[in-house]
Amino acid sequence: MELYYPRRKTRGVRVGNVTIGGGHPVVVQSMTTAHTRDVDAVVDEAVNLWRAGCEIVRVTAPTMGDAIAIGQIRARLDELGCTVPLAADVHHDGSKIAVEVAKHVDKVRINPGLFVFRKPSADAVDYTEAEHQAELEAIEDQLLPVIEACRARDIAMRIGVNHGSLAQRMLVTYGDTPEGMVASAMEFLRLCEKHDYRNLVISLKASRVPVMLAAYRLMASTMDAAGMDYPLHLGVTEAGDRDYARIKSAIGIGTLLAEGIGDTIRVSLSEPPVNEIPVCYEILQGLGLRKTKTEYIACPSCGRTYFDLPTVLNQVRDATEHLAGIDIAVMGCIVNGPGEMADADYGYVGKGEGKIALYRGRDMVKTGIPEARGVAELISLLKADGVWNEPEG
Repeated sequence: MELYYPRRKTRGVRVGNVTIGGGHPVVVQSMTTAHTRDVDAVVDEAVNLWRAGCEIVRVTAPTMGDAIAIGQIRARLDELGCTVPLAADVHHDGSKIAVEVAKHVDKVRINPGLFVFRKPSADAVDYTEAEHQAELEAIEDQLLPVIEACRARDIAMRIGVNHGSLAQRMLVTYGDTPEGMVASAMEFLRLCEKHDYRNLVISLKASRVPVMLAAYRLMASTMDAAGMDYPLHLGVTEAGDRDYARIKSAIGIGTLLAEGIGDTIRVSLSEPPVNEIPVCYEILQGLGLRKTKTEYIACPSCGRTYFDLPTVLNQVRDATEHLAGIDIAVMGCIVNGPGEMADADYGYVGKGEGKIALYRGRDMVKTGIPEARGVAELISLLKADGVWNEPEG
């Protein structure tokens, strides 16, 4: 299945053993929550994330002590055979810390709003051209050592703008807007390009979905107009927990991916980070961007259905959920079933009281099957087609 919008063409940026952009599959990320200097706890979280399918793990580095601990974390992960790439978060006055973590990780994330921190001035109403230039020069002085450290190890950098932490200069000049977020990212992009460093990934996260959508769309169009092809890291920050956080993240991330925007994603939940990984893959599966599990298509049931559809769906799922990459439909009747399940590889369709039919794609291959034998006959069909394998254990 192809998206209605083709994916935005981006350069490939290597992060350890994965590549973001360049036509590669959308990469799934998460972040550890343990204190970084608790090396054992961070290693445990990183290994669990990796085993759950996380492809890049991010660790925070608020202090130099944390940056040094990340070196110990990388060494421990290597000893355990855990090859997951590491990224490090650097925030306030981060040049020295970023140079240190660049020795140990595959990507350094900096926050433009905090990288050269200026204490907010209550009476600031405007910035002169000279004041803009002075701050840009201060940013460049701090950024250049980080660029050189990343270049020395051929690692990546994420310019990670956050709606909630824009620099005061941006707030005064642009207001609390997506335009300010994009302007902040573009300043750092141009400085990196000035020094011929282009291993860059960009993010513009916000906790409000409309702001997040507007910022990423504007960033993509601004880069396209400037001839830039950097990949984008998508996320709704501070999404919260439970169903609402998952729905909110799916709306923001999924909308942009459906428009062809985005090369790596992180779902931010106020829960154990391993809970984020299934949500990421479900978003990607729903859009047809990654096939990591069996896809089930099922109708909501109605008065035309003569079997307990939720029960049968669960029976089919229990028998086939290990067959990653196959689409299976469970439909209550033949009125809409064959048409609505047309994209499925196989179909289990009600044919009246106590009887079902099996489909291969759009073609009915067997009918009049007693409902009690439906799942067994479906398995027989899968075996006959060579797509069946026994579940592990």
